[in-house]
Amino acid sequence: MPERPLHASIIVPTYNERDNLAPLVTRLAPILPPQSEILIVDDNSPDGTAAEAERLARDYPVRCVVRTTERGLATAVTHGMRVARGKVWVVMDADLSHPPEVVPQLIGALADQSVKMAIGSRFVPGGRVDLHWPLHRRLNSLAGRLLARPLTGVRDMMSGFFCVRGDEVDIERLDPVGYKIALEIIVRHRWKNIVEIPITFMDRAAGQTKLTMMEETRFLRHLWRLYSFKLFGSRAK
Repeated sequence: MPERPLHASIIVPTYNERDNLAPLVTRLAPILPPQSEILIVDDNSPDGTAAEAERLARDYPVRCVVRTTERGLATAVTHGMRVARGKVWVVMDADLSHPPEVVPQLIGALADQSVKMAIGSRFVPGGRVDLHWPLHRRLNSLAGRLLARPLTGVRDMMSGFFCVRGDEVDIERLDPVGYKIALEIIVRHRWKNIVEIPITFMDRAAGQTKLTMMEETRFLRHLWRLYSFKLFGSRAK
C-alpha cells in the first residue's frame, strides 16, 4: 500500500548547522500538527549535521536526506519538496532566525483555500528585525527588496520562511538560482493572494552566515531571470 500523506512537512535546508538542530527541533516538534515531519535536507555538512539529525530522529519526527552531488539552499528546498510526505510544506532556516512558534499560524493561514502562500514577514505591522542584526545585512536586505519590489506586492518577498500546499506548487516550473526560493515560487506561479504573518527575525543562534559575495551575485542573476519571465515569459540564463 502507498504511504498515507502526512499533514505537514517542515523543510529545513542545512549546511553546517549541527549546533542549531536540537534547539530548533525541541521547540518545533511539540507544536506541529499530528502526523507531521521535520525534513532536514543536508548538503553533506562536514560538521556532523546529518549525524545530529539522525540522533534527534530517535525521539522526534525528524527525517534526514543528505545530498552529495549538489549544494545550495534553493535546490535543497526543491529537493525537499520532491521527497516531502506532507500535504502542506513549511520552509524555514535551521539557524533559529525564524521563530518556530509561528509555524502553526503559517499552516493555519492556508485554511482559507484562496490563500496560496503564507509568509513569515519582518515588514508588516507587528513584524521586526532583532536589533543585533548587523547593519550590512540590513542594507543588503533593503537593497534586495527594492530591486525585487516590481515583481510582487509582497512586503517581505525575500523571506525564507513560508508555507504552501504541496499540490499547488509546480516544481518543474521552478528554476532557482541562489537562495530566494519564495520569490521564485511567487513569480513563476504568478500568485497574488499571499498572507504575511508578522515575525521577529533574529540573528542566527550559532554558526556562520551563508551570505557571501557569490550569493549576492547569484541573487542579481536570479532577478534577471525573474524579470525576463515576468515581462516576456522567457527563462533567461
